Amino acid sequence: MGILIQYPWLAIGIAAIFGVIWHRKRNLATLIATALWALYAVWEYLMFARILCTGDCNIRVDLILLYPLLVLVSIGGIIGALYAKPSRPQ
Repeated sequence: MGILIQYPWLAIGIAAIFGVIWHRKRNLATLIATALWALYAVWEYLMFARILCTGDCNIRVDLILLYPLLVLVSIGGIIGALYAKPSRPQ
């Protein structure tokens, strides 16, 4: 996941993938994964742009909490999408 620090816009791609899955399945777990990945993308971009971190940002304690959370939410979103029935076309 270290690549997301150098290229924070890749997290938007992950959020978009979960967003497409949510659009097809309408599963709450996938919606939560979409939202958290989008929020993480904004957070990481603000860190990358030195808006939230004006000093030495080499030691990122926040990632100790964020990465496991994103992994668990992603697994939950994938499992939720696999077991959800497709939404009805409107």
